[in-house]
Amino acid sequence: MNDLVSVITPSYNTADYIVETIRSVQAQTYENWEMIIVDDCSTDNTDKVVKPYLSDTRIRYLKNEKNSGAAMSRNYALREAKGKWIAFLDSDDVWLPEKLDRQLAFMEEHDYKFTFTDYRIRLNGEWLPYICTGPDVVTKRKLYNYCYFSTITVMYNREYVGLIQIADLKKNNDYAMWFQVIEKSPCYRLPECLSYYYKHDNSISSGNKWKLIKHHYIMYRKALKKGKFEATLLTINNLFWGVLKKVQYKESIK
Repeated sequence: MNDLVSVITPSYNTADYIVETIRSVQAQTYENWEMIIVDDCSTDNTDKVVKPYLSDTRIRYLKNEKNSGAAMSRNYALREAKGKWIAFLDSDDVWLPEKLDRQLAFMEEHDYKFTFTDYRIRLNGEWLPYICTGPDVVTKRKLYNYCYFSTITVMYNREYVGLIQIADLKKNNDYAMWFQVIEKSPCYRLPECLSYYYKHDNSISSGNKWKLIKHHYIMYRKALKKGKFEATLLTINNLFWGVLKKVQYKESIK
């Protein structure tokens, strides 16, 4: 098991966080990876912060010609990816050192094409007292109910799934992407906490809850081509299952 893993990392104004992200990839016990960072015209000193790490030839630093959003940055990286396996790591999150090793072994052992792991959240520097889990298998039907996994935990077999390009959405573009992948394979859970999701006030997932609900509706309409009535029902359904997820899929840390 020594196939190349392409790590997809969109970046925008993450100079304060991206070094820890890069180091967590360099610390992987599985060493055959390429990290494709696509910078979306950052206005901070991300370029300067990343530059010293480009001596590692496994790291590629690409730039959008104009500010285009995370979806277009991921699409660019996915077109450039050369690996058999695709994994995702946002530029303000980190992996544990054995993440790639453990997840690849899990996929190879069971011949899975699409998997996710558990993860833990650090909110504004404070660790939440639980691990986020999910169903053992996420089918297409379950994915309509809710996006049960974090993007930074996902890996899929690119050779099996093919090239994925994401709808140009400001939010939930990763959720929309999973609907393309799940057409080829269900998503299987590796019940190990191998990723840390660093959530902060500036993160892309932060924002007004009503606006986030609106973006779910937009995702169903624009990416999945649902009519207004069906998109409304799916959005309401998503809210219901989202409440259950917060209760059902948590493991307290003692």
